Amino acid sequence: MATVLLTVSGVSGCAKEPDPGVITVLNSATDIEHTQEQEFYDRCAKPLGVKVRQVSVPADQVVSKALRMASSHSLTDILDLDGSELPQFAATGGLVPLRNAGVDVGGMSASAGTMGSFKGTQYGIARSVNSLALMYNVDLLKKAGVEPPTTWDELRTAARKLTRGKTYGMAFSATPDADGVYQFLPFFWSAGGDESRLDDGRGAPALQLWKDLIDSGSASSAVVTWNQQDIAEQFIAGRAAMMINGPWNVPVLNEHKDLNWAVAAIPVPEAGRPPVPPIGGTVMTLPRTGDSGRQKTAARIINCLNEQRNQVDWGQSRNNVPTRVTAAAEYKAKNPKLGAFADEVGTGRSRTDRVGERWPVVSDALASAFQSVLTGRSTPEAALKRAQSQAVAAGE
Repeated sequence: MATVLLTVSGVSGCAKEPDPGVITVLNSATDIEHTQEQEFYDRCAKPLGVKVRQVSVPADQVVSKALRMASSHSLTDILDLDGSELPQFAATGGLVPLRNAGVDVGGMSASAGTMGSFKGTQYGIARSVNSLALMYNVDLLKKAGVEPPTTWDELRTAARKLTRGKTYGMAFSATPDADGVYQFLPFFWSAGGDESRLDDGRGAPALQLWKDLIDSGSASSAVVTWNQQDIAEQFIAGRAAMMINGPWNVPVLNEHKDLNWAVAAIPVPEAGRPPVPPIGGTVMTLPRTGDSGRQKTAARIINCLNEQRNQVDWGQSRNNVPTRVTAAAEYKAKNPKLGAFADEVGTGRSRTDRVGERWPVVSDALASAFQSVLTGRSTPEAALKRAQSQAVAAGE
């Protein structure tokens, strides 16, 4: 990857001369999101006398598409990357530090800053981010006389009381992939777990919590196969009273008018501790194309997209939390039902914050750990020790 991307920083004489009146963007905004994105790009490009053309591909194809475009010296002016992918690109030297390009990165939440940074330098900026929270069925909790749990002990008790008939008290995703790891991190991090030292023992209680919920019958053993969409379907069908999930489910939840749902912060090990969920989403970056004029225009568009009004409008269109602190506060005031997501973004952080480009191997190791514990093949402590060895070996 490094060799291919670094060729972008040279001259692009072998490529077709780009249209000076069109700024290009590579992103994963397919379907309706493509149209939504275009509205905002048009809003910011028109005053500059230019247009924006999106090249949109499915999220899992952005990296390969970027590499192909880089090899032919035709990479776009703006590159939208998943936050977890940014370190791999930044490590090659193929991205421009945003401050150097004139992009305003001030006023952002600390968590958003970690998602766009690599080794202390800001290479990417997110207009909004998503996270996870506890989503619960208000009617089922009221019927059982249960308040939304705030601690792990309360979660165990509430989940047990809410488990009745075909309804489990709690649902979460524990698939051996990005979904499962994303769901495990709030518990792992809130317990003090460190992804750079998986074997220090501090994350083991989080694994034990998940296993306790399954062993007690409060959560289905099928969570090891349920992705985040699956658990949302369980929740909608009334087969789960509570679930860990994200704001991307809001549109489908709202389609079910008879479903009375609400959102609370993810329970923590002890009262008073802040939840530490992961934040996700995409970041806008500036590839080294060698064209300073186009880069300046692209930077101005990015600045416009991140003005408070545009961040709030964009966040509301995606049910995501704006990254500017003042914009997040305005978003919360306008969307009180989703306030827990806004609060948690303030205490969350990026998955790549501590391990950078090593995140993919650490993620795989964590997935192996919770899968082995939940299927009864290992204890939490032993699983995390193996996970550390796996991550070290894979990163060598």
